[in-house]
Amino acid sequence: MKLKRLFLLMAGAALCFCACGGSGSTSEEPVVPTPTPEPEPAPIESTFAEGADISWVTELEAEGHQFYNKAGEKRECTALMKELGLNAIRLRVWVNPTKWCDKADVVVKAKRAAALGMDVMIDFHYSDDWADPSKQYKPAAWKGLALADLKKALANHTKEVLQALKAEGVTPKWVQVGNEIRPGMLWDEDKALSGASWDVTENNVVKYPMNWGNLGAFVTTGYNAVKEVFPNAIVIVHLDNGYDEGLYTWFFDELKKNGGKWDMIGMSIYPYWTMQSNSTYTPEKTITDCIANVKKVSSRYNCDVMIVETGMECGDDKGNLASTTVLNSGKQQLALLLKQCKENTNGRCKGVFYWEPECRPGPYRLGAFTADGRPTVIMDAFAEN
Repeated sequence: MKLKRLFLLMAGAALCFCACGGSGSTSEEPVVPTPTPEPEPAPIESTFAEGADISWVTELEAEGHQFYNKAGEKRECTALMKELGLNAIRLRVWVNPTKWCDKADVVVKAKRAAALGMDVMIDFHYSDDWADPSKQYKPAAWKGLALADLKKALANHTKEVLQALKAEGVTPKWVQVGNEIRPGMLWDEDKALSGASWDVTENNVVKYPMNWGNLGAFVTTGYNAVKEVFPNAIVIVHLDNGYDEGLYTWFFDELKKNGGKWDMIGMSIYPYWTMQSNSTYTPEKTITDCIANVKKVSSRYNCDVMIVETGMECGDDKGNLASTTVLNSGKQQLALLLKQCKENTNGRCKGVFYWEPECRPGPYRLGAFTADGRPTVIMDAFAEN
């Protein structure tokens, strides 16, 4: 390529010399410009994200909960996550919650992560409370809005939160448009306004009708709003049940057909919950099927994938810590997931996030800490992989 360019430059110079030299002769040789070197390609981003969603942390702090490293030294939770080998933090956003996970709370937590040099993922639920496969309820303030106004509210909320982060010097690396949106988002009883991906029934009556056209528009509205504030942010569309290839091909085929845009696919994978719902699954099979799905969808849609949620059994609903055997099994499962994502996805899986590891048993049984705020052996998987 460079020889060809040099030849063309020489030929051009010779022609120029003949045209401008008139009929007179000269003994001077034509001056051939030195070819401009081709620019070096930009380095490929190779950092694998090992992260945690610690959105509960400020609420736990307000309740008096404290955190310690293995040596018993008190730590702020975000700093402790970094000490444990993590390099990224994920934070959920609710529209008008009672108190926690609103814009102001998210900014506080994101600034802590950014100050430590950790990457940040922002997870928009587009709800006043939890949004997941069992519920995708509109914020109260958005109910009754016409479709155009609903999309405007979604865009404005997205930009408002991101601009607040930008004003504080925080640049999210990833932004989720919706949380586990297998059944859609922004459900409405009026089909013309609903963003459901199937007919959602209550008492055998369709309450929230399917409307893929709206769902695609909502996702793309969020996507465009993110890019308006942070053009380089990676926009994620996130589903649960990462082991289920059929779910992902169905959903993303439909989303693509209906104009939905995304940069990366996010997956949740919880071996414990999978085994509760399907007795044929083991932790190893759950992870193996998830890895196969990562490779499948990354190839089918030509995009990268991220495990944005995972968690292993750490205790019970009564607050009892799991046995040493169970905790060691959890560490082995997390280590296997990390290893497979790094080594067996053709480089298309870009990270793994543990969901709320700082939680003690009782309130949440798939955390990774003891009741007195110390990391269990589960968290060792990050530093050792």
